[in-house]
Amino acid sequence: MHLFPRSLTVRLFLTIAVVLSVAQLLSAALHFLDRGQVLYHTAGLNSAERIAAIVRLVDRMPMAERAQVVRTLDSLPLHIALQPAGSVAGDAAAAPDERARLIQRMIHSLLGPEYPVQVHLRATSDTLTAFDLSAIHTASSVGRREDPQTQAMVDMMDDLGLLLPQSVSFEARVRLHDGSWVSFDSQLPQAVFAWTHKLIWSLLLLLVSAVVVALVVVRWLTRPLATLAQAAEGLGHDIHRPPLPERGPTEVRRDAHAFNTMQARILRYLDDRLRLMAAVSHDLKTPITRLRLRAEMLEDAELKHKICRDLEEMDSMVRDALNFMRGIEVDEPVQAIDVNALLESLQADAEDLGQTMEIHGQTGSPLRGRPMALKRCITNLLDNAFKYGRRARVHVEDAPGHVRLRIADDGPGIPEQELDRVFEPFYRLESSRSRATGGAGLGLSIARSLARAHGGDVVLRNLPGGGLEAGLTLPRHPHR
Repeated sequence: MHLFPRSLTVRLFLTIAVVLSVAQLLSAALHFLDRGQVLYHTAGLNSAERIAAIVRLVDRMPMAERAQVVRTLDSLPLHIALQPAGSVAGDAAAAPDERARLIQRMIHSLLGPEYPVQVHLRATSDTLTAFDLSAIHTASSVGRREDPQTQAMVDMMDDLGLLLPQSVSFEARVRLHDGSWVSFDSQLPQAVFAWTHKLIWSLLLLLVSAVVVALVVVRWLTRPLATLAQAAEGLGHDIHRPPLPERGPTEVRRDAHAFNTMQARILRYLDDRLRLMAAVSHDLKTPITRLRLRAEMLEDAELKHKICRDLEEMDSMVRDALNFMRGIEVDEPVQAIDVNALLESLQADAEDLGQTMEIHGQTGSPLRGRPMALKRCITNLLDNAFKYGRRARVHVEDAPGHVRLRIADDGPGIPEQELDRVFEPFYRLESSRSRATGGAGLGLSIARSLARAHGGDVVLRNLPGGGLEAGLTLPRHPHR
């Protein structure tokens, strides 16, 4: 089992998608970090300005009117209370927490040095995720000071991870000119620091857009590779296929040019080989004919017979080799072929020669291919069945994507280890398929070459009850 995909397209897509996703998440984290700091400063400054305004207002009022004004101004999120002189220990000591010192400096800068300020930061939770403790919820959401029992419970549940993210709460005390204190219990709104739905949807939209763009880019980048792979696969079926268009990026044009050059070299090699075999065949005919005439002049009949038999074998080998070279060359145009009519014509030819051929089944529609090449392919398979199995049975199977012909005989079959080797040129089984039965071992080679030129194949198998079956599969897709 491979955990990493094998496809280059999937690998590139996953790599780009992961990199873009990580970059997006890091960018979002930095954004919210900066955003939280800016909002904290803004919200703290707003609270500090309100505290400074209230302190100045209360400090100018007589003691009798302060309580009424404080009750009027006491509203969420800022709770205000008056404390008599001497009730608060200490003076304006620096707050231990950095955020508390920031708020302390804000209030101090707005009021001036004549107003001592104390600030204590307190973290409270908005809600409890596992328990419905209304007292804790109320105390934390209002921002008031919890009693020791409630605070202990909150601390315990916070340690257990049962609380949602904490809000920012602080308590500020300012000493008035008469020595009394006014305390402010404030809680900055948690919604200010929370991830809004709009921001979350924006992040999701950006992430999906990045993934879609990555998919499009990867498909665009790997499409030339897919085209090159299809061309390489098609080259094995049709060496004369049109060359690849040499366009696109530099690397793609270079690969297409290299592929076209390779195809041209293979074509030249095949043409040179065919011309060489034709020249050898032509040049050998003259000395073979001369040797045959000289053999006729021999007085020893037995020697004469042996020499003539060797000359016939040489001439047959030359002809078969030339036929093989010509047989794998497919230059016909593609057209619709009536497979039923083709089989019937081959059946009539076999009956004229005294051979038995049975046809079972038929195709429902024509098959696109090269008629003469396909006829030679089927003829070679039939000849193989007639030579070694006395009769041939053809079973036709028509499927939406292909046509399969199964040509069976009643012969001795082939050893399992030899089923694929008999397709090699000039390979013959010595025990049952020697030259005495005719042929040079090229019939099956030509048949498979012609089948593969059509995009199909030929496979042999031994039948359970005896005999050999050749399966010819031809695809229905149009050939170019």
